[in-house]
Amino acid sequence: MQIKIGDVELECVRGDITKQEGFDAVVNAANARLAPGGGVAGAIHRAAGPGLYEECKPRAPIKPGDAVITGGYNLPNRYVIHCLGPFLGIDKPEEEVLARCYENALKVAERHQVKSIAFPSISTGYFGYPVAEAAAVALKTVIKKIPELRFVRRIRFVLYSEADFAVYQTALVRAAKRLA
Repeated sequence: MQIKIGDVELECVRGDITKQEGFDAVVNAANARLAPGGGVAGAIHRAAGPGLYEECKPRAPIKPGDAVITGGYNLPNRYVIHCLGPFLGIDKPEEEVLARCYENALKVAERHQVKSIAFPSISTGYFGYPVAEAAAVALKTVIKKIPELRFVRRIRFVLYSEADFAVYQTALVRAAKRLA
């Protein structure tokens, strides 16, 4: 599913965030230490190789909602933008913290003249954020920021599971209908 808003393509696909060829940057659903871990962070660190964590160490810790950028190392992407999403029940207000992740990732992307960026579903794994609510926040936030983007022209949400993909696809259809 893909929609166009102005000059920006917005899409969601089912796939692996570490295999997003043709994208300048991928987003890591990071932990505060920017360390390898489980889920998206573990997959990105394994695929990128040990140089990624070495670059991350002096940038840590980060706070919920923050975003920092590193090289992509062995990934097919020039950059990794690391975002710390909210932990459900701890980082309040969760919706605002999650929205700041997407806003800050796009700000960092713009500063580095990134033309294409791929996001995972931030905070929906171990951090416990409900997928449907996260999808609504992510798409609302990204769509709101699109008019401000000067460089980013392609935004992709990459969902690993079929269930998460279906939720994001439904949210994107709803967003497209509101824009029509």
